[in-house]
Amino acid sequence: MRLIILYFIALLLPISSWAAAAPPPSLAVNAYLLRDVNSGADITSNKKDEKLEPASLTKMMTAYLTFNAIQEGHLALEQTVPVSEKAWKVEGSRMFIEPRKAVTVDELLHGLIIQSGNDAAIALAEVIGGSEDQFATMMNNQAAKLGMNATHYMNSTGLPDKEHYTTTVDLATMAGALIQDFPLDYDRLYKQKEYTYNKIKQFNRNKLLWLDANVDGVKTGHTQAAGYCLVSSAKRGETRLIAIVLGAKNEALRASESQRLLNYGFQFYESTLVYRESQAVSTIPVYKGFTKTVTATVAKDLYLSLPKGDYARVKATMTSKQPLIAPVEAGQVIGTIAFSLDGNVINEQALVAAKTIGPAGFFGRVIDSIKLLVK
Repeated sequence: MRLIILYFIALLLPISSWAAAAPPPSLAVNAYLLRDVNSGADITSNKKDEKLEPASLTKMMTAYLTFNAIQEGHLALEQTVPVSEKAWKVEGSRMFIEPRKAVTVDELLHGLIIQSGNDAAIALAEVIGGSEDQFATMMNNQAAKLGMNATHYMNSTGLPDKEHYTTTVDLATMAGALIQDFPLDYDRLYKQKEYTYNKIKQFNRNKLLWLDANVDGVKTGHTQAAGYCLVSSAKRGETRLIAIVLGAKNEALRASESQRLLNYGFQFYESTLVYRESQAVSTIPVYKGFTKTVTATVAKDLYLSLPKGDYARVKATMTSKQPLIAPVEAGQVIGTIAFSLDGNVINEQALVAAKTIGPAGFFGRVIDSIKLLVK
């Protein structure tokens, strides 16, 4: 038997003046995607699952693994790093490190993120992985952990290789992980507009940093095959959006089309917090437990991203596992909550037990066994 409880979310918020979202913009790029970070929902996209060359967008993963190495104590910002001949002579964009000049991890991170230095990427890859090839293995392992199932890395830089590819969906996942897993590092580095190393000043290629005060990252990329690419992110209020644009014809177009995506999302969509992590959603009966009920909650903050005004018409249906028999462990999945709009399910999340419910005593278990037989 399954217990079903119906909630009307329309009671939670007043009706907005927006009835529905306008159609998404048509962009002059090869592929694009717009994601709400809070809910994880993709608002609009084109060719979202097509495997494409990421160019220097690759360096988001290089930075992620560097931040992770620092967090785990394997690396320090002030640590000096040797510069190999491979790093020194790499083609493409560089921060201009030299073999006989000490460079710190912090300087390399600035060069990697702001100047998009291929030399910085290789130097970091070699100090973390031992070699760039081994670092690429680490990149692929981390991509798998993040659920980036359509991504494969061959190097730390994004220089062209037929086996080096990703999708807009995976790029959005990568950017979201970078922002959420390392918020202090992201805030410190990704919105910087310029950096000087070796007496050479270079400007961040993300032009949106100058055009929109809400934009605080993330990464540009360009090769002849990939075209001009940009992963951008902006935050207005509590809403953060990530825009992916691949294959623009020039720098100006990748910036303007990215801005159009972000403006569309902020103008026509809203991200609404429905339940906070560990907030009580409902109570569910428990049999043979030392308490008769357990609180059902969500494992993380639950947001819905919808056209403005639509949230007032959302309905939620909770389904619990019945009969639920102790012992029940904290965090154990005990049901689901599904959200629907106009009869269509738009989101479904697991409900988990807020705390552990141990078994009742002998007589309590006997009484509940009789109740279950009667049912």
